[in-house]
Amino acid sequence: MISGDKSLAEGKHGAFYNTLEEFHKYWDRIDIICPRTMNNELRTMNNNPPTMNHEPRTMNNEPRTMNHEPPTMNLFENVFIHSSPWPILFQPWWILKKGQELHRQNRFDIITVHEYPPFYNGIGARMLWNRIKAPYVLEIHHIPGHPRAADFKEKLYKWLMKTFIKFDSSKAKAVRVVNQHQVPEFLIGAGVPKNKIVYIPSFYIDLGTFKPLNLPKEYDIVFVGRLVKNKGVELLLEAIKFIVHRSSFMVKCLIVGDGPLRKVYEQRTMNHELKDNISFYGWAKDQQEIAKLLNQSKVLVIPSYNEGGPRVAIEAMACGLPVITTKVGLMVDIIKEGENGLFTDWTAKEIAEKIIRLLKDAELQNKFSKAGLELVKQFERKEAIKNYAEKLHSLIRINE
Repeated sequence: MISGDKSLAEGKHGAFYNTLEEFHKYWDRIDIICPRTMNNELRTMNNNPPTMNHEPRTMNNEPRTMNHEPPTMNLFENVFIHSSPWPILFQPWWILKKGQELHRQNRFDIITVHEYPPFYNGIGARMLWNRIKAPYVLEIHHIPGHPRAADFKEKLYKWLMKTFIKFDSSKAKAVRVVNQHQVPEFLIGAGVPKNKIVYIPSFYIDLGTFKPLNLPKEYDIVFVGRLVKNKGVELLLEAIKFIVHRSSFMVKCLIVGDGPLRKVYEQRTMNHELKDNISFYGWAKDQQEIAKLLNQSKVLVIPSYNEGGPRVAIEAMACGLPVITTKVGLMVDIIKEGENGLFTDWTAKEIAEKIIRLLKDAELQNKFSKAGLELVKQFERKEAIKNYAEKLHSLIRINE
């Protein structure tokens, strides 16, 4: 597995860890190649990465190896994590170096590649394929900037994806997508052959953890996610401002998560005189805590500009929460307006109006809650992960 997710190497037990907890059972061995972590930032002079032009190379034209690599981490006995000792700019060469080494040792059957701009993983996988010809699957969870861009960087990344993805996927055995409309339609428009695109859901949850807990409802609205631009938190803050100051409808909102914009959003909350209406919780420590916070809330709001899922929508539905969301990712596939949730556009006024409508209508809340509890059964963790493993095994058999 070639991944941009460093959480395992940093010792975090997030969504990737929870997937591997079940996924590893279907394989003899799983090796994960990921970028350098914060633990590897402080290196001696002997551990400098290769330079772009004059680094001495081995006879195979690879960058010279470090004297010291980060120790390999082991999970679940047969999962091994190999984080790079080099800065992210040199990630393709780390993938090539470590991938060849692992292939010589273990002769792995297939490679999965978590791909996104600026394509470090895909370039590294292509370089590795040129050497060993092992089949690989690109996994594209969402398109940055699509359907909406939060800033110029996302606009640039969307353009890069549209320009590069046809070449990027040309040697891949398949391109995995995790929703059925938004990402596949983009990829086909960018030149990826339709028969190469495979839909394999990645949003699986433990229904034993995410379920109604009958806890008192302390919050009207809950948001869960990283505090970054594309999550649309600023839209939510403006919507709460609209509700409180213009409609005189009192609400309490819980924001669960952290990120580089937390202080900006906290200051904006103070500026809008909303400190009694909005609480910043920080990260929840585990799934059980997330489930508890969801159960203490009435409605989940997702104001994102672009997503692959998001997973939290499925988790909230499993806890019996109605969902208000923008038309992103998996939401386009599973939300039926007025039947099991509400869509909103990317304006604070529209988000505010949908929140007020739902909070005032207990019957509608109950209707969405029941529909959501039924819908999430298809995302039961063990069966969904089994499906993922079986699809990868089928690609191996095709290659044979």
